[in-house]
Amino acid sequence: MDELSLRKVPYFFIIDFLGEKVEIFRENEIEKAGLRIDFQNFSTTKTQHSLSKKVEWKSYPETLEHFRTGFDKVQENIRFGNSYLTNYTRKTRIETNLTLEEIFFHSSAKYKVFYKDFFVFFSPETFVKIINGKIFTYPMKGTIDASLDNAAEILKNDKKEKAEHYTVVDLLRNDLSMVADDVKVDRFQYIDFIKTSQKNLYAMSSKISGTVKPEFNGKLGSLMRKLVPAGSILGAPKPKTLEIILEAEGYERGYYTGICGWFDGENTDSCVMIRFIEKDGNELFFKSGGGITHMSRLEDEYQEMKNKIYVPIH
Repeated sequence: MDELSLRKVPYFFIIDFLGEKVEIFRENEIEKAGLRIDFQNFSTTKTQHSLSKKVEWKSYPETLEHFRTGFDKVQENIRFGNSYLTNYTRKTRIETNLTLEEIFFHSSAKYKVFYKDFFVFFSPETFVKIINGKIFTYPMKGTIDASLDNAAEILKNDKKEKAEHYTVVDLLRNDLSMVADDVKVDRFQYIDFIKTSQKNLYAMSSKISGTVKPEFNGKLGSLMRKLVPAGSILGAPKPKTLEIILEAEGYERGYYTGICGWFDGENTDSCVMIRFIEKDGNELFFKSGGGITHMSRLEDEYQEMKNKIYVPIH
């Protein structure tokens, strides 16, 4: 990544959750690799596709008791002071009459990628943007069903959601300080609207910015190595929380909650790979979760995990 970005060669990159697998595709290699990409400023999709069938969608979440096993491990570690925010995720089998490619073409999201019948995601969450030497990140933490009365206000004033959001903003401000100077929070706790076919959601976001340190100028790989795993889908403090996640979840996230992005030769736009569907044999699995703090209630976190199992096709 460093070699190509120093030479200003455009490329697309995919990094798994643990930062162990890195895939790089120059512009002329993307289509051959079976990749389809649709970002705000970069898309390989040239034609419109029509959907002539009614969407069928079923999910088979684990039981509350099964969810509780890992949840209790996370909360025990929080009580012992090993973590103050842990992102706990699950893997849910789904059935749909849509192919992964159809989900890619017809879902609405800021960031969409389909990868050779292996996975598809439709993520609302930016990881970092780098524009003319400035770096920006937009942590998104805290969601609520938008159909509830005064939903946005409830979300902004919910003690647990606020604590979670404060923690992630603080974590990402510290992360950004490793690769940037003059780091500051430009906007705090604003509300994004996310439209889905099952239910509409509000999500809480903030904006943090800084100036890329001289030693990272043109070295995109070195910069990303410092920042992954993404703080918003890991927790804090990072090293111990990662240990907790690996023990509590009991499955491999793989590319889910990893990051991917497009370097255009000058600037970079990247996202966190959430809202993620993976093909395993003949079965499809949706991976979703949320942040756990000492204030988290089992039933609420179980519901949030289920709320996120949707496809944004309207």
